[in-house]
Amino acid sequence: MVSLPSTEPTVFHAALREQFETFLDEHRSALHDSLNGLTEEQARLSLVTSKTTLLGLVKHATFVEKVWFDEAVTCRSRAEIGIPETPDESFDLDDNDTIASVQRAHQRACAASRRATGELTLDDLVLGNRRGPLPLRWVYLHVLRELAQHCGHADILREQVLGGKRDG
Repeated sequence: MVSLPSTEPTVFHAALREQFETFLDEHRSALHDSLNGLTEEQARLSLVTSKTTLLGLVKHATFVEKVWFDEAVTCRSRAEIGIPETPDESFDLDDNDTIASVQRAHQRACAASRRATGELTLDDLVLGNRRGPLPLRWVYLHVLRELAQHCGHADILREQVLGGKRDG
């Protein structure tokens, strides 16, 4: 099972932004860690009719970080950022994608996301999203929702890959 760390009680009374960022980081870590202990073959195993694999989920999460915290914040195009035009394409794996390389790219994207939003407030508008201007608060909630869904997907896929054996 992809485990989420227990949110520290100090976060219960923290400012809203700190709560958002704590939950985002917990979900980022859980998705990243969903690849831990797997072989390259297991990480690429296709068990559903879509392109979704465990390795593809983490690669897609990197795309999500770049869409919401690079494209939306900096207003750079996806071509400038070097990411696919569509979410579906972000699940595509190439021969150079490994557990280590995808996890590193994900960690770098998450760190870049934190830097990109570091000086913004929750009410600041990000202007580069295709939907138009959005407050950072909405972006945080949207990304948290997406990461939570993908952590659930990863839980199920990991259980299938490991043949029903429970982690830890």
